[in-house]
Amino acid sequence: MIVLGIETTCDETAAAVVERFADGRGKILSNVVLSQVSEHAAFGGVVPEIAARAHVEALDFIVARAMKEAACDYERIDGIAAAAGPGLIGGVIVGLTTAKAIALVRNKPLVAVNHLEAHALTARLTDNTPFPYCLFLASGGHTQIVAVRGVGDYARIGTTHDDAIGEAFDKTAKLLGLGYPGGPQVEREAANGDANRFALPRPMHGRKDADFSLSGLKTALRLEAEKIAPLSDRDVADLCASFQQAVVDVVFDRLRAGLRIFRAKYGAPNALVAAGGVAANQAIRKMLHRLAFEHGTVLVAPPLELCTDNGAMIAWAGAERLALGWTDALDVAPRARWPLDEIAAAQGALQRTAAYK
Repeated sequence: MIVLGIETTCDETAAAVVERFADGRGKILSNVVLSQVSEHAAFGGVVPEIAARAHVEALDFIVARAMKEAACDYERIDGIAAAAGPGLIGGVIVGLTTAKAIALVRNKPLVAVNHLEAHALTARLTDNTPFPYCLFLASGGHTQIVAVRGVGDYARIGTTHDDAIGEAFDKTAKLLGLGYPGGPQVEREAANGDANRFALPRPMHGRKDADFSLSGLKTALRLEAEKIAPLSDRDVADLCASFQQAVVDVVFDRLRAGLRIFRAKYGAPNALVAAGGVAANQAIRKMLHRLAFEHGTVLVAPPLELCTDNGAMIAWAGAERLALGWTDALDVAPRARWPLDEIAAAQGALQRTAAYK
């Protein structure tokens, strides 16, 4: 089947066309992403009203371009998928309303996709990863460890008590006077810094649960910066390196606990899957490879362009659900909050069937 996917939950306007074959393999026919980084850079973060207006102005063009690059017309499309949340509600409304209009006019089924589920299932598109697997989802808005047992069947193992990892990177960059988005800027500075200069804390280290906390680490960094202000270029590089190493250590410890919980509850995972923009950080990726090897599994990290928000992951999640006969009515509501656990609770364990191979 062939599905058109639309993503507008934050500051990327994206559309893609993806094909799902009968054996479960996937193929991306097009994947068009328009970033709004330049519109938000001056504010040091995403401004919801600006993001929603930009989606309105660009989405029709992005959808048309995705269809053209896929060399596909609507007669060949089997379904229309759109991210229905969680995210900035203005942007979510734009994408979901556009998908509803296309589905109505073209008489195609609509699939309202959970943005987090799309991240969770991307490994199935890129690597045909079999269930069950352990997902580490880390982005500007989310930090979770999730047991992915089937389409629509998710159990959250760990989450953050405060800041998401990507949010902590962005706030660190803003504190140190670096550009937006902060993650790449901090990583670039860290490459030239001394990670041992500042003794920053490793919050939650050693706990049996798999939860995260980043606000204390961020505060400790601010206090160290205030002690030595004004900051030189060397100070900034060393602070970034120390911060990044602390995050790497925290993720290693928390994920190690999460994998132990996963194994105790669900057996050995078929893979450790990394998703979200933070997965693009090379220091974190290197650590994830080491952790997967330690636990006798493999790391599946989709290409960088599929780790950040994109339409292909929405189209693929839509195709996975459509293959099971799951569609949504045209009155489905957009949602600013939509935990993965609610999907599992609503659909139960019926999804864990022999069809998941």
